[in-house]
Amino acid sequence: MPRIIVLIATLCCALDLSAAQREPRHGDDGIVATRSYFASVVGASILRGGGNAVDAAVAAGFALAVTHPSAGNLGGGGFMVIRMADGTAITNDHREKAPAAASRDMYLDDEGEVVEGLSTRSHLAVGVPGTVAGLLDALEKYGTMSRKEVIQPAIVLARNGFVLPRDLALAFERRKDQFARYPASAEVFTNEGEPYTAGELFVQHDLARTLERIRRRGRDGFYKGKTADLLVAEMERGGGLITHQDLEDYMSVWREPLRGTYRGHEIVSMPPPSSGGALLIQMLNMIEPYDVSTMGFGSADTIHLMIEAERRAYADRAEHLGDPDFYPVPMARLTDKDYARSRFEDFDPNKASLSSDIGPGTTPVKESPDTTHMSVIDGEGNAVAYTTTLNLSYGSKIVAAGTGMLLNNEMDDFSSKDNTPNAFGLLGREANAIAPGKRMLSSMTPTIVVKDGEPMLVTGSPGGSTIITTTLQVIVNVIDHDMDVSQAVGAPRFHHQWQPNRIIYEPFGISPDTLTGLRERGHTEWVLMPFGRGIGDANSVMRTGDGLKGASDPRNAGAAVGYTSDRGRRASR
Repeated sequence: MPRIIVLIATLCCALDLSAAQREPRHGDDGIVATRSYFASVVGASILRGGGNAVDAAVAAGFALAVTHPSAGNLGGGGFMVIRMADGTAITNDHREKAPAAASRDMYLDDEGEVVEGLSTRSHLAVGVPGTVAGLLDALEKYGTMSRKEVIQPAIVLARNGFVLPRDLALAFERRKDQFARYPASAEVFTNEGEPYTAGELFVQHDLARTLERIRRRGRDGFYKGKTADLLVAEMERGGGLITHQDLEDYMSVWREPLRGTYRGHEIVSMPPPSSGGALLIQMLNMIEPYDVSTMGFGSADTIHLMIEAERRAYADRAEHLGDPDFYPVPMARLTDKDYARSRFEDFDPNKASLSSDIGPGTTPVKESPDTTHMSVIDGEGNAVAYTTTLNLSYGSKIVAAGTGMLLNNEMDDFSSKDNTPNAFGLLGREANAIAPGKRMLSSMTPTIVVKDGEPMLVTGSPGGSTIITTTLQVIVNVIDHDMDVSQAVGAPRFHHQWQPNRIIYEPFGISPDTLTGLRERGHTEWVLMPFGRGIGDANSVMRTGDGLKGASDPRNAGAAVGYTSDRGRRASR
């Protein structure tokens, strides 16, 4: 293992990797795709050192906290979908939780109105972090390497530093004024008060020490002891709610995955408190009866069909989805194919529905653009889809002094008030109301697609409310439009979420003639994404007849890094 650590340190400190290669990466014995080249190198090096897909995902997860701080994290949470080579499938829910002192109306003023910024830009916005517990639990249950082996690469990156890519340097500069509100944040993300520039060495000593405490003591190195003391002190300094007891009480939860089918493929995805798996399966169920392949990619018929499926699914999200430990989510009904058909009975192939006319379906019981996703498959057929987040980009922008780690603002993902949109415009009601110890609803959709008993595609995305539709489109691109992983990830996207009643789309994503045809059907509210900005960031990997291939999303920096053993090289000759 020391040889691997030296290799990682050499690569990450000596090279400027800001412009990652975009073509699909190959690997006969494993592949890792993440938003950060450095994290992908870490994951692939773990595979090379004998680790499995879970080891690689955990190591890359800790590395993302160092090299992709807008979403990679120790102070946030996430969801991990695991499918082992023997067919075992399980999910780990390490979503943040509301502190014990949280209350339903904590973000409302005396008139019952939401106080702007309280759930996103204050210490009250911070939920109890779950990332460290989840990563360590996954490693202990399904990994093969020691805690030291998988965390050490992240420590090296934080302590020795890495060459700052251009995109990170620009992101730090854009948020300079926001970081300046908090001395500990400014200390990390500015160079003695001045903006960092691309090519400088970015060193994070406090974060390295926080990671070292986790390496040494496991979860007690984070949820107890010095790190916990520093985090609670930050809460007390800024009027936050998290206590030592909240930290000690936090546990990740193992949950059975949601399973669906689509055209002979098994869909394995995340259950609540993620809404992603439920909506993904529901939308696939709605469109399955239609010949999407013949309709064609980017056609008016295909886009109309998918918009109408999205409209109905997101209406159900607002009413029925929340933390299943607090609310009886009617999951079997929501993912049932007969239910999908009933929801789609009023679909008109020639006319758009009005969102105001579409409500949630009747059942037996009444996320940031800067999340990040990684996908991993190893040579044995183990697969991991992992999505993690601080919520908005760089979370609350608050670094807990002395820890080097950013804190989330995930409390905004609760419904502060019925039918009042959160930062992503998503509505919610009783199912997602704030309660002490409750996990807030998410859109994260880590997903594994299985074909003939083997993982075929591992995918997911950041993007708040667009996560689910991004994941849907990648899967449809592969299965219906026969795209390879690079094409499926790079193809233009669109998004609709019931309310607000609009469709956003990427530049050059819809032809003028197609847009005219869709307007004639009644889809009249369109929002073009600014040039240079895209929908989602779907770093994905895929098993093909030519081996394992991966693609980082061309909308952002990142990389897929493959591993081929000497045995694999000999076999391919």
